[in-house]
Formats: sequence, C-alpha cells, structure tokens
Amino acid sequence: MCCGRVCMLCTCLLLVVIAIGFLFGFGVFKDGFHKIQETVHLECDPRFGCGGDVGRRGYGFPAPSELRKESQVEKSERYQREKTIDYKMRITVMTTGEQIITLDVDSHESVENVKALLEVEANVPIQQQQLLYNGNEMRNSDKLSALGVKDDDLLMMMVSNASSGSSAARSDLGMNPDGSALNPAAFQQHIRGDANLMGQLFQTDPELAQVITGSDLNKLQDVLRSRHQQRSVVQRQKEEELALLYADPFDVEAQKKIEAAIRQQKGIDENWEAALEHNPEGFARVIMLYVDMEVNGVPLKAFVDSGAQSTIISKSCAERCGLLRLMDQRYKGIAQGVGQTEILGRIHVAPIKIGNNFYPCSFVVLDSPNMEFLFGLDMLRKHQCTIDLKDNVLTVGGGEVSVPFLQEKDLPSRFLDEERVPNQASSSGAAVPSGFTEKKSNTVASPASQPSRSEGPEFEAKIAKLVELGFSREAVVQALRLFEGNEEQAAGFLFGG
Repeated sequence: MCCGRVCMLCTCLLLVVIAIGFLFGFGVFKDGFHKIQETVHLECDPRFGCGGDVGRRGYGFPAPSELRKESQVEKSERYQREKTIDYKMRITVMTTGEQIITLDVDSHESVENVKALLEVEANVPIQQQQLLYNGNEMRNSDKLSALGVKDDDLLMMMVSNASSGSSAARSDLGMNPDGSALNPAAFQQHIRGDANLMGQLFQTDPELAQVITGSDLNKLQDVLRSRHQQRSVVQRQKEEELALLYADPFDVEAQKKIEAAIRQQKGIDENWEAALEHNPEGFARVIMLYVDMEVNGVPLKAFVDSGAQSTIISKSCAERCGLLRLMDQRYKGIAQGVGQTEILGRIHVAPIKIGNNFYPCSFVVLDSPNMEFLFGLDMLRKHQCTIDLKDNVLTVGGGEVSVPFLQEKDLPSRFLDEERVPNQASSSGAAVPSGFTEKKSNTVASPASQPSRSEGPEFEAKIAKLVELGFSREAVVQALRLFEGNEEQAAGFLFGG
C-alpha cells in the first residue's frame, strides 16, 4: 500500500514538472522560432522571395512559378556580367611580306593598341598600318570584340605611305629599269647630303663618287646604267654558277665547290664575330694625326703622315700663306701611287713653326682640294721627329719640342669627312705623292708606288681561289686590289654583293 502511494506521488510530481515546463518554456521556444525565422529571412537569396513567404508559409521557400521567373532574370544578368569580363585571346596577323605575327591581346583591346604592338613586332609605324578583318578595314577607335574578332582569328596588315610628300620624295629617288635615276638632280643631292654614304662610295666606287660630286648629270646617268648592267651580269653569272653546282647533286667537284664556299663564308663570319668580341675598337673610326703648325706665319692644321714620301702643300693653301710666288715650275711632274696627281711645282724653303721653334721646310705643290698641308716623311726625317702614340705627341728636334696631336673635337668637320675618302697615293689615304716623276725624269719610287708588287704568283693563287667560288675574274681582281690583297676581306665583299 505504501508502494502504491509512493508511485501516485511520483506521478503527480512528474505532471507538475511537465506543466511548469510547458508554461515557462513556450515563450522561449517561440522566441527561438522567431529568431530562426529572422535568420532565414536575412540569409536567403532574394531570388526566392523569402520576405513575405516566411510568415505566410513558415519556411521561406518560393512558389514554383516565382522560382522560374526569378531564375530567368538572374540568368540574363549573369550572362551580361560574364560578357563584360575581359579575357585573353590569341590573334594572328599576316603582313604583305607574308610575315606571320602572333599576339596575345584582351578581347576588348582597341585596334590602335594592336597597331602599337605591331609597330614593335613588324617595325612599321602606326600611321602606315592598315588592318583588315574579313576584308573590312579596322578603325583605330574600334574594339576587337565589337568587330567580332575571336580567338585564333586572322588579320591582314597592309602598309601604306605615310604622306604624299614622303611618297613624292621616294619617287624622286627611284630608279628606272635600266638603272638610271628618275630624277638625277634629286638623287645627286640626296647622296651628297649623306657623308657616310659618300665615304663608302669613295672606297668602293671612286668613279661614281667623283661623278656625284661633279655637275654633269648625263655622265651620272651613264655611270648608273653601267653599274646596273655590271650588277646584272654578275648576278646572272652567279645564278648560272649556282645552277650548274646544284644541277647534279652527285657531282663530286660541284659538292667540293659548294663546301668551299660554305667554309669560306663560315670562316668570315666566325672571324667577324671574334673581332666584335675581342677587338671591337677595330670597327671604330681612327682619327688621323694632326698638329697645330704655322707656315710662313699662317696657322694651319697639319696632317702628319709618315707614309707620304714628301711634304705637301695645296695650291690654295700656298697662296693663302703667300708662298705661291716662290713655286718653281721646273719641278712639275706626276705623283704616282694608287692614282695619279699633277705636281704643279716645288717651294724650296719656307719657315714653319712647331711649338715655339722655327724650322726650314720644303714643299711639293699639288692642285689638291682634299688636303691643305701634309707633313711628310722627308721633313720628319730631317728634323728628327718622333711620333709618340703612347703620350699622343709629336716630338721634334730630338726631343726639344713636343706638340700634342689634336683630338677629334679640335678638328674641322671637313677634315673628318676627308678621312673617309681614299685619295691618290698616301698609305693613310691622303692625296700625297708617294712617288713622283719630274720633268727631268727623276723618278723617286717608294714601296707604296708599286702596286704591282703583290700581283705575283701569290696574287694569282688568290684570284684562282675566289674565281672557283663563282665570281668573275674581273670582279675578283678589283676586290683584291681594293683590300690590298686581303683574300678574306675580298671574299666578304664579293659575297656581300
């Protein structure tokens, strides 16, 4: 009976606890439910219409019709966003010269920026570029995406003239099919205005250089036609030689000649590369040796040349120094060297001032506009001069006077231009008689006046080697003489055309 009472009491207490818990816990559960509802409302996507659906349905999920409507709008918006995002694409540009250029650009890059990239890659100014896509010209302000350019598409680049003025200038400098100039006067002025080009012409083609410096346009046209014909003949001979060499790939002799040509050119290229690395100063221009002197009280820039047999003064310089009246015309003659120059006479003695000292000097007078005054070997020996390249001075009188050689900045520009021009007879290239013949038939010969000394068996052997490479004998002889018998330099000149 006691057990029954205890069980009943426990049951009552349990019911009381449950009732109290229900009364006090309902508000907490309700508040917790609302907090969960608010959280769902804040975190749900607006696409699903969570705002009013939570209170109405209690869960925050959209109706199926509303879900379909919002997803379509969102899909459109997402498409627009993705469309505006730039992405890299690769385009290919082909030039008129069939050069292929590949560029990695943004899809919304402007055509002008693409042209800027092409200016670097193809070395064509933007103003001369004309880009075509599907046959239509692309304007600088257009975007690639707006024109429909896609990944791996092909563009064409045409090169146009920058201006009509430059086109007219180029047409004036054009050449006729026979090699003559369309406008010989404009061609002559253009070449004259380029000192470097004139220097190269005087080295490679003195006759053409002399005609350009002259005033006879008809002779200029004749020389240009002649050079064009010579080049055509040489080119035709080269093509015929190559055709014969490659006609029979099993011909042993032909293969030997091809191998010799390849080895020759390879040796030249390797020698040139070695010189660039170990002797780069050999490609720089060498400034000749000039010192300040006074001739009969007139200050001059004297060219010191130990390779010239005699001391030279030009006719115009002698007249300026007041010495022309002393010229003895009985000593007329011909200065012989690489070329020939007329000797007008001789001035037997006149004072020159070197430093602070005066010395007697004799001169040979030439009608040469390229060199005013040259201090030659005869006076260098007479006055015991020393060319000291270590200290860069000229010592005179056994050491009593030293004068510095002039720097490039101290020389007139015309002197520097003349150094590029090889003239008649000096070992240094100046117009001086390394040997001359007087009226009395007194011949003074020097090694420089005997160019035929190198044209012996060794010279003929060099000619034979170069002729085997496919060049004409005349061209080989000219090249060897131009480079003073240097076989490698002559071969490089011939291969270079």
